[in-house]
Amino acid sequence: MTVKSIWLRRIHKWIGLVIGLQFLLWAISGTAMALISMDEVAGGDMAAHAASPMPASGGAWRRLQQTLAGQPIQKLSVRALGSRHVLEVKTANGVRLFDAANGAPVVIDRGAAAAIASHAHPNSAPPTRVTALRETGLAVREHKLPIWQVDFRDNVSSSYYVSGTTGAILERRNDSWRWWDFFWMLHNMDYSERTSFNHPLIIAVGFAMAWLATTGFWLLFRTMWRHDFVAIRRLTRSAPTLPRRPS
Repeated sequence: MTVKSIWLRRIHKWIGLVIGLQFLLWAISGTAMALISMDEVAGGDMAAHAASPMPASGGAWRRLQQTLAGQPIQKLSVRALGSRHVLEVKTANGVRLFDAANGAPVVIDRGAAAAIASHAHPNSAPPTRVTALRETGLAVREHKLPIWQVDFRDNVSSSYYVSGTTGAILERRNDSWRWWDFFWMLHNMDYSERTSFNHPLIIAVGFAMAWLATTGFWLLFRTMWRHDFVAIRRLTRSAPTLPRRPS
């Protein structure tokens, strides 16, 4: 065996070990994600509340127009926010909320975020902590600030994330999601953002697997097939020929 083949075998062995460990992580993480309930990962059940009647008030619309001071409305919708209804108005300056009953501006502050999250909790549990996020972490990596994080002391350590602009509940995270997200990180090898398969590390692993397969076939031919072919040829040459049976 040449020096080149020896070094190639050593490199092949260690790269094969690394790729083999990654295959093991793929198998473990994929199995774990399949076993965790996706309903629990999504946050579980939402609280069921009877729909409150929609208030009808012409005064709300007039006050809204006065507050906007003639700004053109790009989009207007009416929706429930916690235990009341609000008017969600989109203008060139962004999105604003107004109380549907009287047209008063609605601000999603700490108290409002806590009330919205508690209203959505299946047990209507009181929050233990309300925090204004200074940066988007892994739990709300697909959303933009401002965001309120509302934590609950329940059996799954729930955290609800409320938009500071619209009051919408952006995400509901719990222990099941945290475990699932950890195994997702191992599976797609995105150890920072945990969002995509298209990143340099996994592309490098893909090229390493292709190199491993190519060098593996070459080493197999060099070390086994060539020797076996020679041995088979020698056996066929040395084997006695049997006399033909007369017809």
